[in-house]
Amino acid sequence: MAPKLLLTFVIYRLISTVGLTLDPTDLLRLEVDGHLSVDPSDVKTASVDFGMMNRAEPLAVLHPSSAEDVARLVGAAYGSAHGLSVSARGHGHSINGQAQTSSGVVIEMSASKGVRQWGLPRVSEQSRYVDAWGGELWIDVLKTTLEHGLAPKSWTDYLYLSVGGTLSNAGISGQAFNHGPQISNVYELDVVTGKGELLTCSEEQNSELFHAVLGGLGQFGIITRARIGLEPAPQRVRWIRVLYSNFSTFTKDQEYLISLHGQPPNQKFDYVEGFVIVDEGLINNWRSSFFSPRNPVKISSFGTNGGVLYCLEVTKNYHESTADTIDQDVEALLKRLDFIPSSVFTTDLPYVDFLDRVHKAELKLRSKGLWDVPHPWLNLFVPRSRIADFDEGVFKGILGNKTSGPILIYPMNKNKWDDRTSVVTPEEDVFYLVALLRSALDSGDEAQSLEYLSNQNRQILRFCDDAGIKVKQYLPHYTTQEDWVDHFGDDKWTLFSKRKMDFDPRRILATGQRIFKPMAASSW
Repeated sequence: MAPKLLLTFVIYRLISTVGLTLDPTDLLRLEVDGHLSVDPSDVKTASVDFGMMNRAEPLAVLHPSSAEDVARLVGAAYGSAHGLSVSARGHGHSINGQAQTSSGVVIEMSASKGVRQWGLPRVSEQSRYVDAWGGELWIDVLKTTLEHGLAPKSWTDYLYLSVGGTLSNAGISGQAFNHGPQISNVYELDVVTGKGELLTCSEEQNSELFHAVLGGLGQFGIITRARIGLEPAPQRVRWIRVLYSNFSTFTKDQEYLISLHGQPPNQKFDYVEGFVIVDEGLINNWRSSFFSPRNPVKISSFGTNGGVLYCLEVTKNYHESTADTIDQDVEALLKRLDFIPSSVFTTDLPYVDFLDRVHKAELKLRSKGLWDVPHPWLNLFVPRSRIADFDEGVFKGILGNKTSGPILIYPMNKNKWDDRTSVVTPEEDVFYLVALLRSALDSGDEAQSLEYLSNQNRQILRFCDDAGIKVKQYLPHYTTQEDWVDHFGDDKWTLFSKRKMDFDPRRILATGQRIFKPMAASSW
């Protein structure tokens, strides 16, 4: 079907389904080199996300072949009498419908059905950066950069996420204490604003847009290219886990390790994370399969306080040429920590295998039909000064002795984050990520049901509010503007709103976030 004929169909579908009165002539001028689709399978894919708790069918799906395609679509929507909403979708890993729209077009930024419409990431070995398409998956960025002996500095735990998707939030993992989040390692962006302008931005050029888009939840523009800093890639990783039964000792050691960020490489770990174990019996789950089923580890064997264990997870990167010193470096760091002596678990593996560790677990879950299920995840930034209260109230209180997925906890240094970006963090020098990455299962166990886990999330948020723990949601989800204002705080909300007026004045981008009312909509 010719693009103009197809777009006419889309427009009149909008008129009939939403009741808007549009003048289609502006949009009829749209011509793209990619593919504008109303195929039911494309629409169905774009209507759901990883969270599987929201469904919204777009009127059409654009598979762009270039940044110009994205700019043409957004520009046409912006220039129409009422406007269509436009949402960019990467790998569809949102939790609460943030990349969905029922009154416009979804742009599938990542390769669909294995069809790549754009070029591979381009690496500059001399300047140590990679230029990547906004819809490129981080696993493919890694594969390309490794061909040059280089790799990005900061990661997410799961690599099958899009570049634009993680940069629109922050992008965090165990390297963030040292290198900051992914948004702190970006040199330059190409962005399509809500006006349909394709602009290059950086610290020096269009800097207000640059800082707005980083952590901006898709509100100010669609990232079509990112220039990401690189470093020499290590060859291997020493991966270590140790256990604690005392929370204050656990957090003391975590905070000590992240305080070493300014030390020489051989005097600090390269990755610091941790997780909470509240389940009875075996520690193993999809995130902690590190422990061998042939050598089961039981909570009861470590004399826990309140039935809770805490696992510190660290790594040391190295090259085969320095393998003779890795044991010495690791031992020097571990001897300063106060973990349970009998609880040291160590493995050694290639760098790529460590970074891609969650994908291997994904494949196992997919084979058992346990991946495509609802994911009522809750990610919180908790101030360091209140993390002990959070432990007492949530880990030892609300959660009981059952959970339905991993619970991550690790600290980060605020000085590695740029306050000029749109992301929001607690006002303390050190804050913790607490990520309850739970899956809702139809197993007959009420504690694994979507309703139970969703209610528990609300209970956790109420506890924090009642206790005066000023948490900030990471990958935030709110349903009222009052809650969004509270999330950002008055000063940052004023800046956020101004940036919205500057770069997306008709509020047509990323309406699934429910931050601003679309100009053409009378309700959420």
